[in-house]
Amino acid sequence: MRIETKSVVSQKGDITLYTLTNNKGASVVLSSLGCGIVSVNVPDREGNLADVAIGYADATSYYYDGPCAGKVPGRYANRIAKGHLEVEGKTYQLAINNGPNALHGGPEGFQNQIWDSAIEDGKVVFTRTSPDGEENYPGELKVKVIYSWNDDCELELQIIAVTDKTTVVNLTNHAYFNLAGENSGSIFDHQLWLGCSHYLPTDDTLIPTGEIAPVAGTPMDFTQAKAIGRDIKTDFSALNYGKGYDNCWVVDDWKKGELKHVATLSEAKSGRVLEVFTTQPAAQVYTGNWLAGSPISKSSRSYNDYDGVAIECQGMPDAPNKPNFPCQQLRPGEEYKETIIFKFKTK
Repeated sequence: MRIETKSVVSQKGDITLYTLTNNKGASVVLSSLGCGIVSVNVPDREGNLADVAIGYADATSYYYDGPCAGKVPGRYANRIAKGHLEVEGKTYQLAINNGPNALHGGPEGFQNQIWDSAIEDGKVVFTRTSPDGEENYPGELKVKVIYSWNDDCELELQIIAVTDKTTVVNLTNHAYFNLAGENSGSIFDHQLWLGCSHYLPTDDTLIPTGEIAPVAGTPMDFTQAKAIGRDIKTDFSALNYGKGYDNCWVVDDWKKGELKHVATLSEAKSGRVLEVFTTQPAAQVYTGNWLAGSPISKSSRSYNDYDGVAIECQGMPDAPNKPNFPCQQLRPGEEYKETIIFKFKTK
């Protein structure tokens, strides 16, 4: 494994970019801005490398980008209804930054901060201390994200957090993938399988209703692999609300701390396959429904809607206000510890 570093000056300080190249020549590029994945260069079935991660030409364009491309949002990824948070009987009002709701920890969330970073034992370790009261969340939260890349083209994230006061935490990675290459247009022909027989219906602001509904007989059913575009224009409330898929699926037979295969994404022409494994209870699938207008890409254009798909392994949106969802509270003396693996291969 070879790791190279590069520094880019930005308005909030120097951004460090890490390029990890395995013995097969496949590589990933990580950024200390937002603890992000900015490139994933992996071979097709003929051995030709292509970058399959949506990203921007300028390392500073990741600040405050609408798509949150490749980054780790926090302290609570996804939505909290009306920014209402109650912890141990005390109410906290979070910033409203997505319609009437709080999204991804607020406008100054983890995704828009430069993390501390270092190379340790062939891995890249990003750390950040979120002070008590940051974006009005309680407790000082110390977060560590460890990225590793191996010769089997497995990109693993270990996400660890501790707090000095009871708080909520929900961390994921928001990378978008297009297995034909990041400049290849729509992902509608990608095949997707999900190990999820239930999903979370939402209201029209994409806040879960609290119901955990079966996917059977609906356009939300990916228990057998199908093209993402097959049903995406169906007249169905979940698809109408988000202009495509922007929904949370519930991992079958989830057990805390147990690593499970939750998704497989494939693209026929290149033969590339992405398998996703996680310890998290849910996966938000977002088909890039609002990518248009994004910053200039690595291919010198703005992406169009549906040019990439994000599979965000996470806790459930609005879980702090939904007692029947797995609890996302973290207390002093406890450790938040989750794993996400993106495994790239060909067929």
